[in-house]
Amino acid sequence: MLTAVVVAAVAVALVLGRSGGGSGSGGEVFLQAAGKTGPDPFTESTAEDNSAPPVSVPPTAATAPTNEVRGVDGGSAGLYGGTRHLSACDVEKQIRSLGADATKNEAFASVAGVTPSGVPAYLRGLTPVQLRMDTRVTNHGYRDGAATGYQAVLQAGTAVLVDARGLPRVRCACGNPLTPPVPQSTTPRPTGDSWPSYSPANVVVVTPAPRAVDVFVLYDPEHHGWIARPRGDTGRHDRPAPPPTHPSPPVSVSPSGESSGPSSSSSSPSTSGSTSPGASSSSPSSKPPAPPEPPPPPDSSSSEPKTGDSVVSPPEKPPSQGGSSPQSAPEAPVSPAAPGSSAEPPPAS
Repeated sequence: MLTAVVVAAVAVALVLGRSGGGSGSGGEVFLQAAGKTGPDPFTESTAEDNSAPPVSVPPTAATAPTNEVRGVDGGSAGLYGGTRHLSACDVEKQIRSLGADATKNEAFASVAGVTPSGVPAYLRGLTPVQLRMDTRVTNHGYRDGAATGYQAVLQAGTAVLVDARGLPRVRCACGNPLTPPVPQSTTPRPTGDSWPSYSPANVVVVTPAPRAVDVFVLYDPEHHGWIARPRGDTGRHDRPAPPPTHPSPPVSVSPSGESSGPSSSSSSPSTSGSTSPGASSSSPSSKPPAPPEPPPPPDSSSSEPKTGDSVVSPPEKPPSQGGSSPQSAPEAPVSPAAPGSSAEPPPAS
């Protein structure tokens, strides 16, 4: 079962150098694989679930600038994934780890925009999910007693905590606080990890939902289904959700291995009309030829063709398949279309 793509067509120019008070060479974006801790972690990993498979997103126009990425609304159904009744992150472990080091806790709080004493409540108000697309963020490592910011792309499958507007706020594999990427117009120079599905054209940035999200609709790749997870819940109150009408990004829930898109070999999304056997789609009139004229009287001129051939000859309007072969009698009824079936389905986008 295939559902359609709804990715907001928002182009966001992003800075590719270090930011947030950290130093480092400009023009870089650090690629971070889902299962790796990465540099300068705030805490040990608190990730519980990094199982979401990557999503193949249809590429944008080939002329799109390489420093722009698509924005996706943080409240979009299917933007995030998860496993039913399983938290992607151990929130309490994160709280204990930060609470054990006052300096780290204070540095974390400075990025999160809360007081050090408010960190536990802040973390418990976030929702554990998995990224379903490679996502651009500003990550913040911990070095020399302070938070150091840098631009990063987090791999699909990464366990994160998101806020009420759907923005990623913590990367659970390292406990690092996250903020939105910083705008600028420099072409990226990727460093760090890499993975086979990585492509700059598939990277997105999450934009805040217009209002607080009460329930996140997550895709469960393990069970090929949908989950409704209340904001701030760790999975205990998950319940099944009906498939959304317009999920973002695309989802293929066919366990048989069917393609997760409308036959990508054609620009026409409706592929059911392109499988006409033997018909070169240029023939607009697929009606069968009119019945042949009755044969001439027996005493007609000796230049007439033999009887075996003359009965097959159609009236001056051969089918567009190239009916030039004189012995086409067996092929005359090949057209499978019934009379009046020439209308083809309108293309759907």
